[in-house]
This record gives sequence, structure tokens and C-alpha cells, in this order.
Amino acid sequence: MRTRNVIRLAGAVGVVGAACVAYGTFVERTRYTLRRVDVPVLDADAEPLRVLHVTDLHMTPNQRGKQEWVAALAALDPDLVLLTGDNMAHPESLSGVLRAVEPLLDFPGAFVFGSNDYLGPVPKNPFMYFNPNRVYKQGVPLPSEELRAALTSAGWADLNNAKATVKAGGRRIDFAGVDDPHVNRDDYDSVAGPVDPTADIRIGVTHSPASRVLNRMVADGYDLLVAGHTHGGQVCIPGIGALVTNCDLPRSMAKGLHWYSRGDHAAWLHVSAGLGTNPYTPFRFACPPEATVLTLIPR
Repeated sequence: MRTRNVIRLAGAVGVVGAACVAYGTFVERTRYTLRRVDVPVLDADAEPLRVLHVTDLHMTPNQRGKQEWVAALAALDPDLVLLTGDNMAHPESLSGVLRAVEPLLDFPGAFVFGSNDYLGPVPKNPFMYFNPNRVYKQGVPLPSEELRAALTSAGWADLNNAKATVKAGGRRIDFAGVDDPHVNRDDYDSVAGPVDPTADIRIGVTHSPASRVLNRMVADGYDLLVAGHTHGGQVCIPGIGALVTNCDLPRSMAKGLHWYSRGDHAAWLHVSAGLGTNPYTPFRFACPPEATVLTLIPR
């Protein structure tokens, strides 16, 4: 009798597990969600400024649904667009990325790249993300320079280890950004230094929210830090949250808006769960793909 009950329990667990996998693969992975977040960083008498944050497309050929959803975000009429990397997941994905972001290029924008803008993903065991000492591997080269040329020719600021000033919504926005810290392409020394207090808003941008970069941005006086990379954990447990962040942020900061403080300095940090997945692990659970409208409002 006891053996029969164990078999029944194992069968029930198997059915539930299979249902969760099917839901995460075929339903939630494409349940694209627009989040709206207010960020109190402007002067008391300032008009709100709307920033559209898009990240981690991980585009593969023929992902038309994702392309159409992102392109439709242009109807939001943002003041500014931030694209924070990992746009491609296949050597032939450039046309799909451009099809998605082309309507957004009509707005002021800025971007950084992630590792999956340079080299493609490879098959991997998803449990490797629990190993902090894993060896990071990447695949075939991706058309990063073609993507860079398309974005910069539209007037977007390239913030890969660079500073820039962008006019958006009638405001002056000063930026500092780094190339992807996840693969040690960051060079914060090249952009280091105190912010200009005369700017209306000062934003630090990175793909991976590595603390070594965030800490220096906060110390230099940036008001808002923006990142992607974590996928929000990609697989979350209701009531518990993300199991991993794929960086040194605590799991509680895997996505969303957070007050990031270090010593006497602090700034708002927004980490987006992004819109895609590694094509070899096409699964999300309790963490739908997202883009975010950050409405900057008075403090």
C-alpha cells in the first residue's frame, strides 16, 4: 500500500512538473509585459520625463511576435529610449532586431552592448548558474558592428565605455556607460569622474549590474542606474523570488526598482527582467518577459 502511494505521489509530481515546463515554455516565455515605474529623481518643479527601457531581446530569426510587440512600443511616445544589450542570439538575427527597434529610433536614445551582442550563446546546463566558479563560454561571432552602425546612424548615443549628453523631453541628460562587465569588457576608468551638477538628470548605464561598476557610478553622483542581464532570475518561485541573478547582486534585486546605497552615496537602480532567454533554455516561470516605462518625476 505504501509503495502504491509513493508511485502515485511521484506520478502527480511528474504531471505538475511537466505542466510547469509546458507553461513556462509555451505560455509565459511569450507573455510580453509592459511595466510602469515612477522614479523620483527630478527637481521639485520639473515636468515628468518618460524613459522606455528595453533589454535582453536575445533575438533569433523569425521571432515575429517579439519583434512586433517591441515595435509597437513606439506608440507610447517616450521621451527617451534606453537599450541595454544582449540583443542578438543568432548570427542571422540582426534583421529581426532592427525590425523590432526601427520605430523606436525616431526617439532620442542611448545603448550599451551585452556579451550576446558580440558572440552567440552555446548550449549549457541551466544548473551551472548556481556555480559561481563556472567558466563562461560563448559561441560564434555576431554582427555587433552592423548593429552599432544602425543605432548610431539614427543618432543614438553609444555608451560602451563612453560618456554622452542627450537632449530629450526638453532636458539635458548626461550619461556614462560601460561595455559588458559580465565578460570584463567594462572600463569605468575611461568615464570616471564627478557628474556635472548643471545637467537636468544624470544616468549610468550598464548591461550587467556588477557591483564594481554600480558602486563607482553611485560615488560619482549619478541619479539613476539602468541595467538588464539578470532576466529577473528567469525562473522564480512564488513567494520566494529569483533563485539566481547571474551577477553579484543579491537575489532580492534581480529585477525592478531599488534604492542602491554604498556608504554616503546612493542612487535609484532599475534592473529589467528583459524580453528574451538563451535560445537553449527557452523557459520562464513566474517572471514574464518585460519592457519598462520609467517615468522620472520630482523627488
